[in-house]
Amino acid sequence: MTATATLSSSDIPGLTLLHRGKVRDVYEVDEERLLLVATDRLSAFDCVLPTPIEKKGVVLTQLSAFWFEKLANIFPNHLITANTAEMPEPISSDPRLAGRCSLVRRTEVIPFECVVRGYLEGSGWKDYQAAACVSGHSLPKGLTQCDRLLEPIFTPATKAPTGHDENITGLEFKAAVGAETAAKLKAASMKLYSKAAEYAREKGLIIADTKFEFGIDSDGEILLIDEILTPDSSRFWDAGKYEPGHPQPSFDKQFVREYLETLDWDKQPPAPPLPPEIAAATTQRYLDAYFILTGKTL
Repeated sequence: MTATATLSSSDIPGLTLLHRGKVRDVYEVDEERLLLVATDRLSAFDCVLPTPIEKKGVVLTQLSAFWFEKLANIFPNHLITANTAEMPEPISSDPRLAGRCSLVRRTEVIPFECVVRGYLEGSGWKDYQAAACVSGHSLPKGLTQCDRLLEPIFTPATKAPTGHDENITGLEFKAAVGAETAAKLKAASMKLYSKAAEYAREKGLIIADTKFEFGIDSDGEILLIDEILTPDSSRFWDAGKYEPGHPQPSFDKQFVREYLETLDWDKQPPAPPLPPEIAAATTQRYLDAYFILTGKTL
């Protein structure tokens, strides 16, 4: 597959744009199907940066498709196809959309992120430093940054359309979605993470943490939706270079976050542009993650 030119925003004649998110543009195909277009927009600290990351949308789409197929026996998902040639016009004939579109079953999104953490980093590390606790999970004292946890933990978060997502406890999650749904989503998330982390480790990659999203289709079935186990939704570390106690070399957008931390920016919109060398290095990290996990190039 040949990746298309950088795409910051899409416009598809004949289809109704339902939502333009931080990364994806969502179109209505019909009552049962949606089209997700993964652009090359990059969100960091919940702000969309003005600099697109070349080939990023293609990596997100094709890596998600890889995982959806690989983990379909664990939990059902919304993907119909990520092959643009199998999609209706004008999608199939537009070279700008090649590789970056997902035709999916339409669902009502459950507005929470189901986060699973196997290692102590990011907001989990910050919460631990403050109270030795992450989303209601009390952790042993004396842990260091990026330490592996004895067992992965489930740390749900609110899903904010704009602004910052917020970590919540399992009890708050249960109160919001109901005990039965909460238990099902937690069990699915933990099993999906476990299977993916095991596979990735065999490939030399650590999945430190990740988030899953779910929706309910017209038949009332809960489906795994959006993107899964990508450099946007996960922390990917080089297993051969793993060393707790400090930030890890990564194949995800943590590289951009670390650059932004060096700037005098309050993490409120508008976000600053990225230098060309930072953008190019980010593209390479995304492509490397895809190759390591799938054995294929884009």
